[in-house]
Amino acid sequence: MTRRIQIAPSILAADFAALGHAIALAEAGGADLIHIDVMDGHFVPNITIGVPVVASLKKVAKVPLDVHLMIQDPDRYAEAFVKAGAARLAVHVEVLPHLHRSLQFIKSLGVEAGVAINPSTPVSALEEVAGDVEHVLVMSVNPGFGGQTFIPRSESKIQAIRAMLDAAGNAAPIGVDGGVDQTNIARLVAAGASMFVAGSALFGAADPAAATRELKAAAMAGAAR
Repeated sequence: MTRRIQIAPSILAADFAALGHAIALAEAGGADLIHIDVMDGHFVPNITIGVPVVASLKKVAKVPLDVHLMIQDPDRYAEAFVKAGAARLAVHVEVLPHLHRSLQFIKSLGVEAGVAINPSTPVSALEEVAGDVEHVLVMSVNPGFGGQTFIPRSESKIQAIRAMLDAAGNAAPIGVDGGVDQTNIARLVAAGASMFVAGSALFGAADPAAATRELKAAAMAGAAR
């Protein structure tokens, strides 16, 4: 089955003094989503942006905002981020003892409910919500900072999650976040992923719009094989 390829440029790698311009460049290159990493300095060793910035970005973005809550208590803040303009929320399995309830709560807010999973977390952690999740985000680096190297083991993890979702009758897409670039994106498509978060590979390029187009073309080429 051919899956819809989506590129989600991560503003974590953009110039924070010119985020509106960065989003415009990504959209000019065909970005499908804008990925926003929310970090609290507790769950991950970094602090990034919060609700007011998401609300500001919503005013300028023409594509949906894909908000990744890398925070200790996502249940507490989910509604605020939705009101600010998030179209999708991904929460971490590692911090939610009642993950099924959290997913249902996010769905009740009228947005897409996703689960993110860290490199050291086993795929089995998703088993009980495989039929409920609306997207899965595989962390292919340890979360917290941009510019890290892709962890090769992530490919087989994507394959295992795809098999698990398919067995549950769930066609939910799998996203990959961390170290994604033109050298590995075709393999990740082959493994079963269809949504790709990229930061440094896009905003670190001389022409982010062209880099976005080229990354999507590489993914589409992989999907056509």
